[in-house]
Amino acid sequence: MLGIALLAVGALASSFATVFFLTPATVPDAPVCEVTESATPAAAAIKENQSYVELRDILITIGSAPATRYLKMKVAIISDSGDLPAVHDAEPVLIDAFTNYLRSVELSDFENPGFYSHMRDQLDRRSQLVLGNGVSDGVLITEFLLR
Repeated sequence: MLGIALLAVGALASSFATVFFLTPATVPDAPVCEVTESATPAAAAIKENQSYVELRDILITIGSAPATRYLKMKVAIISDSGDLPAVHDAEPVLIDAFTNYLRSVELSDFENPGFYSHMRDQLDRRSQLVLGNGVSDGVLITEFLLR
C-alpha cells in the first residue's frame, strides 16, 4: 500500500512539474526591438551627381593548387560625374590591383559569409589607392560567379 502511495505522489509531482516548466511564459506587451526616430539608414544616400563606372569582367583562377575553380566578377566604381574620365583612364590599373588582391584569396575564404563585405572593403581600399582619395566613393560587386 505504501508503494502505491509513493507511486501516486511521484506521478502527481512529475505531472505538476511538466505542466509548470513547459508552460510558456507570458509575453510582454512591449515590442522586443523598439523603433526609434533617430535610426540611421543602412546605406548612404545616393548623391545627385553620382555615377557608376562598370569595369570589364575580372576572370581569375582561385587557390594555389592546380586551378580547377575560377572566379568571374564584375565591379562598378562609384564616383562623382566629374571624375568619370579619371576612372576610365585608370581602368587597367584598377583591374590589376583587384586581380592581385583576388589571387591572394584562398577558396576556403569564399565559404565564410562575412568574407564578402571584407572583400568589398579591400576592393574599395585599392580603388582609393589607385584613383586617389575623393575620386572613388565605393565599389559595387554587380556580378559574382565562383565555379
